[in-house]
Amino acid sequence: MKSIFIDISRCTACKSCEIACAVAHSKNKNLFEAIFEKPAPRKRVYVEPANSHSYPSRCMHCKDAPCVIACPNGAMHRDESTGIVLVNQDRCMGCMMCAMVCPFGAVTLDNDGKKAVKCDFCFERQEEGKLPACVQACPTGSLSFGELEEMVREKRKTIGHTVLIAIQEAKKNI
Repeated sequence: MKSIFIDISRCTACKSCEIACAVAHSKNKNLFEAIFEKPAPRKRVYVEPANSHSYPSRCMHCKDAPCVIACPNGAMHRDESTGIVLVNQDRCMGCMMCAMVCPFGAVTLDNDGKKAVKCDFCFERQEEGKLPACVQACPTGSLSFGELEEMVREKRKTIGHTVLIAIQEAKKNI
């Protein structure tokens, strides 16, 4: 399953991801028109402070998703082909059991306060071959999207490169 990975050391809390998310979930998918939509489009990612850093908090699409388990009528469900946890708005009754059990605080109410909304990895954009809006909008590369093994491999390369540089610097100082 593909996922969004976060490098909090690169996040500047610019909130470009929040804006892009709201626009991607707006009626007309255009920033200038979305500003005037009634009700205003809802973001599904929230930039939060974490000590001296910030990070974009969003649904983690848990393997054993508590929101899916807690949903009394199956509105919260996992898409079989992608593994993404989605909300079926037609089935959602707004009980918010999903929000109560989410360990990440990723489920909120829609603008009418009647239905659950959460990150859907911009499911519709992916069907068009595009990245999730938050990833595409991130100016610092703090967000990336890919398969777990691929992202972990890249992380190991980055750490290995950093360690190599530190060793070379230490040798120079001896």
